[in-house]
Amino acid sequence: MADKIVIGREVAVDFGDEIQAVPAKVDTGADGSAVWASEIFVDEDHILHFKLFGKGSKYYTGIEHTTSEFSVIMTKSSLGGTALKYRVKLSIVIAGRRIRASFGLSDRATHNYPVLIGRRTLNKKFIVDVSLSNNLVKVKKNTPGGLNTRMKKDPYKFYKETYLNGVTKK
Repeated sequence: MADKIVIGREVAVDFGDEIQAVPAKVDTGADGSAVWASEIFVDEDHILHFKLFGKGSKYYTGIEHTTSEFSVIMTKSSLGGTALKYRVKLSIVIAGRRIRASFGLSDRATHNYPVLIGRRTLNKKFIVDVSLSNNLVKVKKNTPGGLNTRMKKDPYKFYKETYLNGVTKK
């Protein structure tokens, strides 16, 4: 256990010299890891092409990555939806340790973190202490429009406007 590095619930990940200190969410509830990728396609020669991150990301370099060694996976979200993703091996550095890990390529533009680190990547290499955080990302609130403020003013009125009028999904 002495060779394992203790990390927090978020870490900075380096993808080579050109992409450094990318904020990543450490998710021990997720089996696999994922990275924001764009312009993903397979050509006629069976080569997978992709660019890490998207044009709206400060980590986007426009560098096209290619590989003939890839697989596909069917992923399931916490909301029950499924998606087909390409999976590739990438060399990364986490907490000073260089590792080769498998990543699902997906559009993570709407996620707080452009990278998710799951159990397979963490296994036998890292110990996660969830009390540790580097505050790498200002996390978006999950209560848009001051929902709690509106609810506290008049809980019954809020209930009628939201639950009874179908604003929430049952």
